[in-house]
Formats: sequence, structure tokens, C-alpha cells
Amino acid sequence: MTTLVKAWKAGGERLKAAGIDQPAIDARLMLEAAADVSRLEIVTDPYRELTAEQEATYDSYLGRRGRREPVSHILGRKGFWKIMLNVNSAVLTPRPDTEVIVDEALKAFPEQMAFSMLDLGVGSGAIMLAILAERPAARGLGVDISEDALAVARENAANLDLDGRTVLLRGDWTSGLGDAGFDLVVANPPYIPTDVIETLDPEVRDHDPRLALDGGPDGLDPYRVLAPEILRVLKPGGMFAVEIGHDQSAEVEALFRQAGAGDVRTIKDLGLRDRVVAGSRNPLETGS
Repeated sequence: MTTLVKAWKAGGERLKAAGIDQPAIDARLMLEAAADVSRLEIVTDPYRELTAEQEATYDSYLGRRGRREPVSHILGRKGFWKIMLNVNSAVLTPRPDTEVIVDEALKAFPEQMAFSMLDLGVGSGAIMLAILAERPAARGLGVDISEDALAVARENAANLDLDGRTVLLRGDWTSGLGDAGFDLVVANPPYIPTDVIETLDPEVRDHDPRLALDGGPDGLDPYRVLAPEILRVLKPGGMFAVEIGHDQSAEVEALFRQAGAGDVRTIKDLGLRDRVVAGSRNPLETGS
């Protein structure tokens, strides 16, 4: 029979041979799920034997990962910030880089403050739900054009007991929303230039929804629409934060400045790449 430690080691070697980036981490995550054990149990009880069924499940997971299916799709879940989310092929797999938006929002809004937020292109709900989980007086509206994505977000909101403070609507960005309705607006729009998509890793190219990736010929089409619209739906003094491609800071900052945003700045991710453009609507504005 195969033990936990043997299975982990062999799985890591199999994934390494398949050219997977983080073979040991991926093998461990899939072993935890297949054998229903925690990371701690693998370390403290390494010689526990897998049942034949657990072994077969693990083998199936390794085969799928070797074919470049993301671990998040194989397991149906992904950790983001401090929450666990259900994910599938209808939504973008949440990435650590996107946590920069959450971090900026939490710095700007104190824990007990009541505020309203809008998440445009809500996907799995990652950004909005991570913020609401830490801000008990806040409420959120998530908009997405994909009904399948909204179904995932609804399930995640319910699982996290946040459905009482969230509304999820099918829509095209800010279409139909009134002026000056939100204290915080966040978005992780599609920003990859169309002709670059085919060069991406198979995990992204073949498994993330194309709708969530394709930003048009130069990757900036969504921001051209969003900059003036985000400023329109923000309350005076309200804050926005949008994710960008690492080489898009100057262009996206310029679009928001042209739309009338103040305090426009770019925040770097943990890899020290430009990742988020943030700013505010001038509190002295009397109307648009």
C-alpha cells in the first residue's frame, strides 16, 4: 500500500516530469483532497496508508494536473485572502496578485465603518467577499455579464454567510446603475491583448473563461469604458481600485485622470510589478 509521504513524493516527481511549475505544492494540495487529510497530518502521520479508492482519486488528480488543468478546477476550490472559494471553468481562478485590491480597500475603510461597494465583473466573488468578510458593516453589489459566473458567486456568498449583505446582478458593467451610489468600486477586468492570449500558459489559455481575459487589441478596451463610468457611480470622495496588466500603469492612470479622478496612483504586487491603479472622485464635485 502507498503511504502519505510516498504518495506526496511520487506525485511531486510525476508533476515535475510533466513540467509543472510548483510540483510539490500541487501534489500536496491534491493529496490532501484525495486522502481527506490536512497538511499537518501529512507531516505528523507520514506513514498512514491510503485506501485503494484514495489512491485512485489521487492518481486521477495527478493525471489531470499533468494535462495542465489548474488545481483549482480539479479540486473545485481556491483560497483567496482569508476565504475559501468554490471555482469552476465559468470564472477566473483568483490569484494572489488580486489581493492587492483587497489590501488597499481594507486600509481605506476602517473595520466598523458602514460603506457600500460595487464589484464590476464579480466572477467568483473573490474581491467583494474577501472585503465584506472583514468589514461587517459593509454591503456589496456584484455585477457580471455571465450568469454562470454569478451562480458561482452566489454559492460562495452563501457558503461564507455573506449573502445577506450582497446583491448579485447580471449586467454590462455599470449599465442601469445610478450616479454617485457607491463608496468603493473595484474591478479586475479583462486586460490581456487579444493576440497575446494564445501565448499564455495552458492553465490560463485553456481553462479560464476567454470573456475574463480578452481586453481587446491593446488590452485597454475595458478601461476606456470603465474609467468615466466608475467615476460616475462613485460618491464624491469615494475610492476605486482596478487590477491592470504589469505594463499598463501609465495608460490606465491617464484614462482615469482624463475622466476626472484624483489621487491616481499605481500599487505594486508582491512580485514588485505594477498591479493596481487606485484613486478617488474629487469630494468637492457637485455633479458630473
